[in-house]
Amino acid sequence: MIFLPLENPVPVTTTELITDRPTAYIEQLTSHPAPDTTAAMTLDGRGTLTFDRGTCVVRRAGLRRLEFVVSAEDFAALTSIQDSVARELLRHADDEELDLAWTEPLTGDDIQTLDPVVSNYLLAHCTPADELLQELVVTTREITGRAAGMQVSHDEGVFLSMLTSLVGARFAVEVGVFTGYSSLCIARALPADGRLLALDVSEEWTSVGQEFWQRAGVADRIELKIGPALDALRALPTDQTIDIAFIDADKTGYPAYYEEIVTRLRPGGLVVLDNVFLGGGTLDPACQEKEYVTMRGLNDLIAADPRVESVMLPVRDGVTLARKR
Repeated sequence: MIFLPLENPVPVTTTELITDRPTAYIEQLTSHPAPDTTAAMTLDGRGTLTFDRGTCVVRRAGLRRLEFVVSAEDFAALTSIQDSVARELLRHADDEELDLAWTEPLTGDDIQTLDPVVSNYLLAHCTPADELLQELVVTTREITGRAAGMQVSHDEGVFLSMLTSLVGARFAVEVGVFTGYSSLCIARALPADGRLLALDVSEEWTSVGQEFWQRAGVADRIELKIGPALDALRALPTDQTIDIAFIDADKTGYPAYYEEIVTRLRPGGLVVLDNVFLGGGTLDPACQEKEYVTMRGLNDLIAADPRVESVMLPVRDGVTLARKR
């Protein structure tokens, strides 16, 4: 997925504290917050301090280590929150010496969800792409130009194939096909009588993939429908259950796609959502464009959805797995 630089991004900074009393500090910070500050602690021990112009999240990261993440509306507010957190820590420190060294502030544009060095290492240490997949990558780049960034990476393709196999999928759904790389990865992992319903609005770009599906010998497993994906999902038979679904389409449509799919997932079935970080914009409260607000809301909804158990992974631009209970 391609993302432009963020406008007015929110600054973020982090620090860590080595202490013999990490849990005690979190409890003290959240139970006795500074004036004009609200505090909450989750059952897993993560504390959140909410200020007028930002937040500080603190969590235990190991036996003797606390991690702090501060985000604020602007750099002045960031400094103010840093000072407030430091004062509160000192207030509860007794005789313990505290050493807080905040990182240089980052903004949404600076956040790297996957370091290039790590990315290169990952790609070198997963099952290599065969010649057909490599040719599809080259063809996509030649035909679509800059839009080729919408194609899933090779390691994510392997991940999709593996998930499809692990759930024993026989019926899969894909919302957003582009040039068919992910479709090919999913279809190859289906049994010979398996079926992939592939939904997209572009005849031009999906036509690129159809040749490769044919050459891979899986074209008979893929039913491509051109048109609004929501209409196609709602037209599915009421007794049609889905084993696995992959959503990688228009981001403002994600909540509707998710709802239509999750109600049809079989118990143990998976829905996989791509680009849940949106190039870092989801993590930046300053990004108030519709796609960022929508994705934040959906991420919160899935985390609290009693119908599924979910995990968000830092795979490429963020991938969420939600498994039907």
